[in-house]
Amino acid sequence: MSTVDRLRAAGCVFAEDEAALLHEAATSPQHLEEMVTQRVQGLPLEHVVGWAEFCGRRITVTQGVFVPRHRTELLVDLAVELKPSLAVDLCCGSGAIGAVIQHRLPDATVYAADIDPVAAECARKNLTNVFEGDLFDALPTHIKGHIDVVVANVPYVPTDDIQFMPPEARDFEARIALDGGTDGLDILRRVAAQAAVWLRPGGHLMSETSERQAPEALAAFTAAGLGAKLVTSEDAAAVVGRT
Repeated sequence: MSTVDRLRAAGCVFAEDEAALLHEAATSPQHLEEMVTQRVQGLPLEHVVGWAEFCGRRITVTQGVFVPRHRTELLVDLAVELKPSLAVDLCCGSGAIGAVIQHRLPDATVYAADIDPVAAECARKNLTNVFEGDLFDALPTHIKGHIDVVVANVPYVPTDDIQFMPPEARDFEARIALDGGTDGLDILRRVAAQAAVWLRPGGHLMSETSERQAPEALAAFTAAGLGAKLVTSEDAAAVVGRT
């Protein structure tokens, strides 16, 4: 059975495209067989080949780390439009957001942080200035009050909804990267509450949200003293706050 047929039988919708990527990544027939077996068993393609395409760039993604979604590219575009001198990718996962901001704004200083040591180690493969720890506590104190933009793609899946996620995410990405608490907004509220003391006057905080959660996300930003607005694209939504 060909690679395409094996992938199609396993339920891979884009079997031809995936087969081409697996053949490209394989260093030997044995390596190809190992990768095809992993994919057939359900491991996300990005974890199998070791990278994800994000904003036109290949971002290293190691097993267990949250795979960057294309809908999150809205956050990158919004952040880059502000031309920050100092930006932070909070809850960074693979560091995809920070890496693309750094690429598009090479003169900017970009920091990234994640509480998951596996994610932090992965992010260090994509950019420098990566710290491990809980939200803003991970960051060096000398940047407090000086950050232009914080991009926080926080976990926002309600705990009880994780069971309904696609198996690739539910079974192979770290739960800490998905679980946003009872209503999905626990981490976002914590970030919003702490943001003002880390941002410079006129600085921005932005986070991805869902349409269902948008009103509560806006309320969380407002409660933290931030001027807030909702920005949407064809397939994404983001709440943006300003000090």
